[in-house]
Amino acid sequence: MSEYALRGGLQPDVSAVAAVLAHHGVEGPDGQAPGEALIFAVSGGIGAGYILWDFAHEKTSTIVFGFRARWQYPQEWLKSTVDRLGLGADLHTTGGKRAAAKRLTADLEAGRPVIVLPDRESLGYWQLPPELSGGGGHFVVAYGEEDGRVLVDDRNLAPLTVDRKTFDTARGRVGSYKNLLATITPGEVPDWRAAVRGGLTDCARNLSAPSKSFSLPAWGRWAKAMTDERDPKGWPRAFGERRGLVGALFTVWESITPAGMEGGHLRGLFADALTEASGLLELPELAEQASTWRGIAERWAELAEAAVPASAAEFGWMRGLVSAVSAGVREGDAGQEAAAEAGAEMWKLRTHYDDETPFTDVEARDLFAAMGTMIGDIHTAETAAIRELSETLME
Repeated sequence: MSEYALRGGLQPDVSAVAAVLAHHGVEGPDGQAPGEALIFAVSGGIGAGYILWDFAHEKTSTIVFGFRARWQYPQEWLKSTVDRLGLGADLHTTGGKRAAAKRLTADLEAGRPVIVLPDRESLGYWQLPPELSGGGGHFVVAYGEEDGRVLVDDRNLAPLTVDRKTFDTARGRVGSYKNLLATITPGEVPDWRAAVRGGLTDCARNLSAPSKSFSLPAWGRWAKAMTDERDPKGWPRAFGERRGLVGALFTVWESITPAGMEGGHLRGLFADALTEASGLLELPELAEQASTWRGIAERWAELAEAAVPASAAEFGWMRGLVSAVSAGVREGDAGQEAAAEAGAEMWKLRTHYDDETPFTDVEARDLFAAMGTMIGDIHTAETAAIRELSETLME
């Protein structure tokens, strides 16, 4: 077995699967290691999701976005992806910390890279504040242990390590994850065409569902919420005193752009996936649709810019700090000191502007209206594009 190679990537979950497949020598249709776009197609591609939580014990509302297929069901997403590939997988779960640690040790000592689902804040290297502990995370690869530290692949391009005790705690922090650990069995993918078509078909089916939280109607609900003054979850009421508004806008920006922790809106990656699928499935229409999705990706970028414009000095500085944290993760252990400094400053500024908002009432309402229109346009465009994808796959 070859030495584990850090490959980088955009979306953490897809990149984790692609990295493990490459390590095992799995070949794509072209005889090379399958890339992120190809695995993205197999996995079900893009998703859609918007939820605003308003907890009584918290001062501000919490917003959650989903841009990857089945984003709310990580274990189901992973299993369905490996199943479509026609490969074997062992998904180990346990509520016991000792049993979880024992299994991880056994796999790492055997030289088997494993896919795990730790809590992001608990890992430490994303520089999140303690109040976000237990908020969830994304898949990463653990591929070794040296001097009491776990070697982690979270799209970093240089070695990134986490203290073993800290890593074990992070794995067990979210109870519903049950210390999930997955190993993928090396082998040959029997039918790449079927795997890709199955993933894209699943994407079209899921995004054609009526759910207003986990499918495309979520964008319509979000668009309406931006100007809805009667609904407690409408932005004019949820941020009526503008308290927490800057944090909410930064959540929008971080979730949409690649500078955040999960790769952004992923519409560009989906366009790449459709381009690859076009040749593999001999469906030139998919290449044409890829162009449509690149246009939609530009709309998402415009929305992110509207939410947190770089032209506003305070926002431009904070955006740079977010990017510095992400850059520090890519640089591995060598980038952690700079990332920690950037993270501390960024969260300090977010807290300040959440309490001392730079917006007047009129400015906030104008922004809500503008964003609502942009989100509505995205909803319309994505609905039409998914309908077109469905029709192509049904032919």
